[in-house]
Amino acid sequence: MFLTKQTRVMSLNDMERLDRTLFRLEQGFELQFRLGPTLQGKNVLVYTNYPQEGQRFDRFKFQSLEWINPTGHEDDSDKYCKLDLEIAGSYQYYFSCGKEEKNGSGYIVVDPILRVGPERTIVPLDCVTIQTYLSKCLGPLDEWLDRLQVAKEAGYNMIHFTPLQVLGESRSCYSLADQLELNPDFSPPGKNYTWADVGALVTKMKTEWNMICITDVVYNHTAANSKWIRVHPECGYNMVNSPHLKPAWVLDRALWHLTCDIADGKYTKQGLPPAITSDKQLGILRAILWSDVFPKVKLWEFYQVNVDKAVEQFKKLLDAGNKPSGKGVDAKGKLRIIQDPLHKRFGNTVDLQTALEHFSQNGNDIQDCCTKLKKKLEEINKEFMEEMHRHQEQATNCIMGTVSYERLADHGPKMGAVTRKHPLLTRYFTFPFEEMTLEEEFPMMHQEDKACHFLAHNGWVMGDDPLRNFAEPGSNVYLRRELVCWGDSVKLRYGEKPEDCPYLWAHMSKYTEITAKHFAGVRLDNCHSTPIHVAEYMLGVARDVRADLYVVAELFTGSEDVDNVFVTRLGITSLIREAMSAGDSHEEGRLVYRYGGEPVGSFVQPTLRPLVPSIAHAMFLDVTHDNECPIQLRSVYDSLPSSAIVSMACCATGSTRGYDELVPHMISVVNEERFYPKWNPDAKPGTPGETNLQTGIMAGKLALNKLHKDLAAKGFNQVYVDQVDVDIVAVTRHCPSTHQSVVTVSRTAFKDPKTHHYSSEVPSMCIPGKIEEVVFEARTLQRTVDPYSKDGQSINGMPDYTVVISEHLQLKDSKIVKQAAVTSKGRSEFVQEIIFEQLTPGSVIAFRVSLDPKSQEILGQLRGYLSQFSRQYKAGSLTDPQGPGILKIDLEFLMSKLSLADLNTLLFRCDAEEKEDGGGVYGIPSWQDLKYGGLQGLISVMADIRPRNDLGHPFCDNLRQGDWMIDYVSNRLVTREGPIREVGKWLQAMFGYLRHVPRYLVPRYFDAIIVGAYTTALDAVFKQMSSFVQNGSTLVKQLALGSVQMCGVGRFTALPPLSPALEDVPVRINPDTKKEEQCCVSLAAGLPHFSEGIFRCWGRDTFIALRGLMLVTGRHLEARNIILSFAGTLRHGLIPNLLGQGVGARFNCRDAVWWWLQCIQDYCNLVPEGLSILNSPVSRMYPTDDSQPQPAGSHDQPLYEVIQEAMQRHMQGIEFRERNAGPQIDMHMRDEGFNLVAKVDAETGFVYGGNRFNCGTWMDKMGSSDQGRNRGMPATPRDGSAVELVGLSKSTVRWLVELHKAGIFPYDAVTVHRDGHEVSISYEEWNQKIQSNFEKMFYVSGDPKDPNEKHPDLVHKKGIYKDSCGASSQWCDYQLRPNFTIAMTVAPEMFTLERAWKALEVAEKKLLGPLGMKTLDPDDMVYCGVYDNDLDCDNYNLAKGFNYHQGPEWLWPVGYFLRAKLYFAKKLGKEAYDKTVLLVKNVLSRHYVHLEKSPWKGLPELTNENGQYCPFSCETQAWSLATILEVLHDL
Repeated sequence: MFLTKQTRVMSLNDMERLDRTLFRLEQGFELQFRLGPTLQGKNVLVYTNYPQEGQRFDRFKFQSLEWINPTGHEDDSDKYCKLDLEIAGSYQYYFSCGKEEKNGSGYIVVDPILRVGPERTIVPLDCVTIQTYLSKCLGPLDEWLDRLQVAKEAGYNMIHFTPLQVLGESRSCYSLADQLELNPDFSPPGKNYTWADVGALVTKMKTEWNMICITDVVYNHTAANSKWIRVHPECGYNMVNSPHLKPAWVLDRALWHLTCDIADGKYTKQGLPPAITSDKQLGILRAILWSDVFPKVKLWEFYQVNVDKAVEQFKKLLDAGNKPSGKGVDAKGKLRIIQDPLHKRFGNTVDLQTALEHFSQNGNDIQDCCTKLKKKLEEINKEFMEEMHRHQEQATNCIMGTVSYERLADHGPKMGAVTRKHPLLTRYFTFPFEEMTLEEEFPMMHQEDKACHFLAHNGWVMGDDPLRNFAEPGSNVYLRRELVCWGDSVKLRYGEKPEDCPYLWAHMSKYTEITAKHFAGVRLDNCHSTPIHVAEYMLGVARDVRADLYVVAELFTGSEDVDNVFVTRLGITSLIREAMSAGDSHEEGRLVYRYGGEPVGSFVQPTLRPLVPSIAHAMFLDVTHDNECPIQLRSVYDSLPSSAIVSMACCATGSTRGYDELVPHMISVVNEERFYPKWNPDAKPGTPGETNLQTGIMAGKLALNKLHKDLAAKGFNQVYVDQVDVDIVAVTRHCPSTHQSVVTVSRTAFKDPKTHHYSSEVPSMCIPGKIEEVVFEARTLQRTVDPYSKDGQSINGMPDYTVVISEHLQLKDSKIVKQAAVTSKGRSEFVQEIIFEQLTPGSVIAFRVSLDPKSQEILGQLRGYLSQFSRQYKAGSLTDPQGPGILKIDLEFLMSKLSLADLNTLLFRCDAEEKEDGGGVYGIPSWQDLKYGGLQGLISVMADIRPRNDLGHPFCDNLRQGDWMIDYVSNRLVTREGPIREVGKWLQAMFGYLRHVPRYLVPRYFDAIIVGAYTTALDAVFKQMSSFVQNGSTLVKQLALGSVQMCGVGRFTALPPLSPALEDVPVRINPDTKKEEQCCVSLAAGLPHFSEGIFRCWGRDTFIALRGLMLVTGRHLEARNIILSFAGTLRHGLIPNLLGQGVGARFNCRDAVWWWLQCIQDYCNLVPEGLSILNSPVSRMYPTDDSQPQPAGSHDQPLYEVIQEAMQRHMQGIEFRERNAGPQIDMHMRDEGFNLVAKVDAETGFVYGGNRFNCGTWMDKMGSSDQGRNRGMPATPRDGSAVELVGLSKSTVRWLVELHKAGIFPYDAVTVHRDGHEVSISYEEWNQKIQSNFEKMFYVSGDPKDPNEKHPDLVHKKGIYKDSCGASSQWCDYQLRPNFTIAMTVAPEMFTLERAWKALEVAEKKLLGPLGMKTLDPDDMVYCGVYDNDLDCDNYNLAKGFNYHQGPEWLWPVGYFLRAKLYFAKKLGKEAYDKTVLLVKNVLSRHYVHLEKSPWKGLPELTNENGQYCPFSCETQAWSLATILEVLHDL
């Protein structure tokens, strides 16, 4: 099946606010929201304002998305809700857990689709090449096409017009007098052009020229002379609606009068003439500010309190008998000053209630109280005065900086003498009245009819927070003179919503509609200081008119984080970036790499993959229209090579009109009034008002723009930037499907070659592959024509410089390349070494490069074979009629022949398992060994590398440097027998092609081959498993994969042989003896520590894991063989702890036999016709306790007889001493520990046994430290009746009762010898004894009057079940451990519902960790949650890992805890059950995350406290995987 739809998956995590993270998606993508681990199991609702089908977008209208669970309900790992993205724009999502508040939120941005031409051809965003025009320089509308044709002929496909509206009196392109009217300058005499005419021209360019047009929208300000702002002054910040600006206005007026005084010569005698020319004069100006200006305006008075008036009011209050509230005032409590809303001098007042609290507490002396208040108010007024002094210091510094820049600095405008036309400082506020004295002006600020026309100008503030409006209350920008002011424009005051300023919102909405109607996109002028909620609203208006609106902006926030706020909320498509920001060629090259594309040789990404944060799509320009001219800052020779570097960027690129024509000055958006030249292909160089390809670098730019569009259209989306030397930058664009490349080499000239020495020695360069042609080569040359002089009518460039360009050359015909030698690096790396001859500063050469023909063919054939896995490989694929025969067979077919044991070899096998076969896992020098010899070892590493395209990883280096890894992968399989050898041959044949591709592509295609093989292998695995697995969730499948991971056949068979009479037993030819032998899979306890040899198979571990890993997964035959194989080793009525192939078995555990019996019961219940196993022949290795090991088949008996023997032996009582007791079998155990006891209590029916020197259950840590004095002492002997063994025995006895009643099991009782008599105890009786005694003996009520409680003084936790009964250390019985949950799961009938539920709640609260269960109550005095097996110390409880089961969090008990919780919750009713299901899902989600991240693809044996990693744990453990899978099966 081929997947073509692109799907991105966003994982939601609780309290994750991603509002400043950019997620970009394309139309046609599917976005899936999935629950992260913190949300799984919770009732999560996802809301989005993405419009439902057929509805228009409403930013404030959110709807919830419907959850889809493709595999049912067992867990939340695959549950998702989705959006099919078909509409461009910015959309918000949030999610909550059934409550009102948001638990997390973010934005997604969907890119628009741009179309041109009559066929509405799509223009990819990376194809865009844009040129900016100052609209006022285009002349009358009927001459526009002649001037715009220049862009068409130079290869641009997008034009950006500055605003086309009526301009303000400054004539700045961005100061608009009327946003709704077309600039009348565009209408020649006798014509009256309208927006419809502009729209017709734009449409003509789009359909006939394939040219897209965008223009600016200016929301932040309007021209100061806009007629509508006089009628609607509420649309600006004035002294009526913004009285907080009054102090700033007063200072501004005072500075204007200072301008007039300086201009009139009033300060000349003091050394400050109108023409300010020295720093000394600046010092005099500073002194005048402090002596004449600030004292006159007394700005502090606007913030001060009228002390006498306030004290008088306070006195009246006291005279009237008012008292404080009595609450008192804390030490930090301040006297509250109330700001005068009109901001008058001395207008602030005192909150008299706080005055009462502060100043009338002590005594009744009114005068004393008033005196204290007066003193405090005078202190406060002084503080206000000091604060104002600091503001005035800042204002002074800003004034000095401005005057110095504008009048003294060499890089400044040198404005000359101070006049009223060229004032000392740009005014911050409009003053549309006749001149008068400052004193006459002051009262006007309180006269509403006049004050409403004192409007604040707009500007920008260096380093200000772009998300804060600097004209609103709380900002002192105007007062501190920090605004770089645009004196021609008034800042607009929108408020928070349209109702706050209806006229302005309506006016600007109409302006937006006009713009969006006629233009494909907008540039948001001054975006970073446009109120973001205003831009958001207006863009919503625009997108209502034009859904695929292209939005560009230039942001000066100084922070990518803040940039993202604008990009995400506004849905900005492209952010303008500028090559002129680079100080050298190295930085210029870095920007190319930064702004787009993948690394060359990147991995093939799956079509369904996580949604990852992006950087904003770039519009990378040579220079923007409002910045300085590159020729002035660099050199004329740099224009072409820097433009070539920009053009090779994998993003939108462009320039501004004049750059290509080498205009040697900035074309001012304010002062320029000349027109652009028109296109005339026949014009001579330097002809005024005309231009063509002979002008400037136009011919070079045409070639570059053609190349840029071609590369993007054809999928050359991989980028490599090479800094050849200090001035030379090589940029490679590579196509990952055809493996063609284009390489440009540009020699920059940041300094003028006429004045700076550039070396004639240019380094040679190696280009991998075969150079097909020189696409073009171009050099900037000076020619003999009249030098540049500024034309009065048209904007002209430097006629004495041009570009010499040649296109589509053979390498031998190049003037820049001296020679190109072909060299071969190994059998698969063809390289051409280029030696340059004429790569002078200002030169560019572009090569088209293919792989050498042989590599090209081989890669095409390899892609042909890979296309069986994904359609992505179809492009560039070839068939190979002569290809290896094995590749003619689909890999799926070859994999279908593999058994699950074969798949264990193919996918897994850790180092120890591989070494048993004489090999080992693959190790990467200077890095690390892989986790597995099989494919999973590779996949685990590549899954980390692939999404990040981490091609510098040691793994990728190893692949590029040699064939060692590919040889390892195939050789490991072809040396084996059977169908797996054919898979090895298939891989070997695929790798045969891989050996002959260029080394830089080896990681990409190695990954593709391995991923294809791995996914096919997984399909083969699941096809052999149960329907529960096949139809299960991702988590189910990952856990089920643990069955393949743990179950395998090594070089030496781990299981004792089965009876020859048994059918369907797998056999093989022994490679050493050449004889046939059985080869049943065995189950490893854990990897890597318990994987091979004697330590692979453990009775207890095998049968705890067998239900989950083999029965639930459908591996019934293999489960049967394991059950019967262990049955054959029964001795003393016990199943071995350590199997040792049977002959080396240790019978030192009391629990393995009960887990084995539970598995037989599970087999009978779960497997179709499972009861037949009871009659299966068991080949007894030890027919009697003292037998020597017998060969298979010499003593067979049916399984039911072996079961009866085990039961009978326990009732009789088992007592023996281990064979070979002593250090040869256990170097730590004391002598008494080798004595084994396992019996049944006659009164209670409980199994019991052990002693304080051995440990017969799973908590089997034996002390081994001399320093800690614990050698030979078990940490947890658990002698007596361990709770889980009572539960397991109860389960077995109950089952045997049922079997006998059904006529399936022939025995209804056990017969034992007591005091010389034969006594029969029925299973019915045994079952009843356990049932009637369990809660009496095990439940800890905590009630001191409870007659069943023999040791109330030992009770540590109430409402729980004991861990054991009858332990030699009685307090151990009362320890809270998770083992009772096992009994609850296998024998729930022993528990009363309410008690069981309470005990489970205690376990959840005290024992449940992130992944596992604490093995001991954290309140216990010997609890320690960190396991360190290497730590030897004098702490008895810790030394040499003595606390193995005294706190560390083991995973497998979690499965039993959750299963027990589900069972009893269902008994309690729907509400309890639903809550429990949520808990279960939440717990399982953490296991899912661990499985996803683990390179072992497993769950660990244990973790340290609170889920911390434990380095001494097995990385993946059979029973951990099994019991979690059982929970999912129960769900």
